[in-house]
This record gives sequence, structure tokens and C-alpha cells, in this order.
Amino acid sequence: MSHVPEEPDSPELVAIGETMALVTPALAEPLEAAVDFHLDAGGAESNVASHVAALGHTAAWAGRVGEDALGRRLVAQLAARGVDTRFVETDADAPTGLYVKDPGRGVQYFRAGSAASRMSPAFLDALPLATARVVHVSGITPALSASCDAMLDATIERVAETSAVLSFDVNDRRALWPTDVAATRLRALAGRADLVFVGLDEAGVLWGCATPDEVRALLPEPRLLVVKDGDVGATEFSSAGASHVPAHRADVVEVVGAGDAFAAGYLVALLVGASSADRLRAGHERAVLTLADTADFPRSARSARSARSARSARSSREAHA
Repeated sequence: MSHVPEEPDSPELVAIGETMALVTPALAEPLEAAVDFHLDAGGAESNVASHVAALGHTAAWAGRVGEDALGRRLVAQLAARGVDTRFVETDADAPTGLYVKDPGRGVQYFRAGSAASRMSPAFLDALPLATARVVHVSGITPALSASCDAMLDATIERVAETSAVLSFDVNDRRALWPTDVAATRLRALAGRADLVFVGLDEAGVLWGCATPDEVRALLPEPRLLVVKDGDVGATEFSSAGASHVPAHRADVVEVVGAGDAFAAGYLVALLVGASSADRLRAGHERAVLTLADTADFPRSARSARSARSARSARSSREAHA
């Protein structure tokens, strides 16, 4: 019987939020004309955890899925990537969410009433927030339900009592709530985080900001603020001032998921004590891998460690068959 290594007691990063089953065309072609599809796991927070794990660091994704085939499948897929899934809950009374990519044309969501939308502050009780080095959340979660909104407030309050870095990706989703509501709530949440990631385009829609400096003026509270400006580059603001690193050149197939990859690359560099410029550079390097694929977590982004985890998972299933 093969041996599957035990997971570490406390992951370096804990990412909290919804993960859904993701249907995406195998090729970068319109959804209505595509023939072959992939069924994968996709969600902003679990994408970050997946990339962090692929880069050789311990990362857990904590969320809730339905007690259904899609939920079981996506949890197994995340585990095969090397993500710690011990803190995932299943809900027998609500389904796993689903979303479908139409490359170059956006995304369709089927997530109303999902198991993840039923998360609440009580969900945090079993999470190792006190021992994590980074707790990562996004602006998607508060838009899912009132209980999820309350959970995000509770997360920020609990992490503030620890030495962990509270990382917040604004991740504005227009389909989930009105712009005026999102603008007010996301500004308030960002102001309470230690580290904030935001796209200049979404900062423009939400708050009317036209430059990275304007975003910093609006958000002076975070110790670290990273403003991403597409193929132009990214700017980090800190007490030491501003640092800008141009984006890497890339052949873009699909942009969805690139922000999560950037955040993961940056966070791993932060964990190892890299400089501001090197943190931004690491974010760009990881984002390029995702831009070149239709998947949120493309095969090219997976490390040898992830491949070994996948083989171990298969061996374990075969041993118990």
C-alpha cells in the first residue's frame, strides 16, 4: 500500500471563500461552438491556495460545498494540486455552485443558494487563523449573502488579534451586487486589511480612480497596497514609498484567474522576505502562466510537487478500491 504524506498541522496560508465547479472550453473558442470541455475547480481563494501550494508552500482552502458529485470532485481536484482541504465543510441541503467560461466573452454563474452562500461566522471556529502567516479573503464573499458578509467581518476581527497578515483582494464582481453598494462595502473592507490587491480598472468603476496614486489616496490604511494595471504593470505602496514593475509580455488567451495567480506569486515572495520589486515581479511571473490558458489554474502552472500529490491521490484511491 502506498504511503500518503501527512498534511502539516498549520498551513502558512489559509484562503477562505467559495469554490465552484468550473466548465471551460478546452480551446479558446466561443462557448456555443466549443465541442470539448474541462470540468475543474475554480474560485478566487482556492486559486490563490493552488498557486501557493504549487510554489512549494503550505496552503489551505476553507469553504463549503454541497454533498454532491460536483463538490466531492472539486475538493479532490484541489487536494490533488497539493491544497490542504481539511477545513472544507459539506452541506446536505444546498448545492455546489457552478460557473461556465465563454473565453473572451465573460463568465456565466449558477451559484444562487449555493452551499458556500450559507457560510457564517461560526464557520471560522475550526480554522487555524491564529497560526497562519497569511489569511487571504476577497470581495466576492460579502456579496454572496448576509451571513457571508458577517463572516468576513468576523474574519478581519479575529485575524487582527493574531500576527497573521490579512490579505484582501477587492475582486469586484458586477453580477453580484449594485455598484454603489459594492463601492461602499469594498472600500470599508479594504481599509481594514493589512494587504490589498486591486485592479486599476475596478478601482475606476468603484471609486472613480484614474491612477495608482489616486487609489492610494483613497486607501491610505493598508500597510501594503498593490494596484494592478493590466498589461502596463503593477505598483506597490508601502511606508517606504511606491514601487512599480512593468507587466511581462504575454500571449493572452483568457484573463479570468490571472489576478489570483498574481496574488499568489506576490504572497509567496512576501513569505520569503523578498523585496518590493521582487514581490511584484513574482506576481507577474505567475499571472503569465494563467493568461496563456482557458483554465483558472492551467497545467503549465502546476509544479512537480502538485503532480506527485495527484499521483499519491490516485494511488490511495486504487489501494482502497
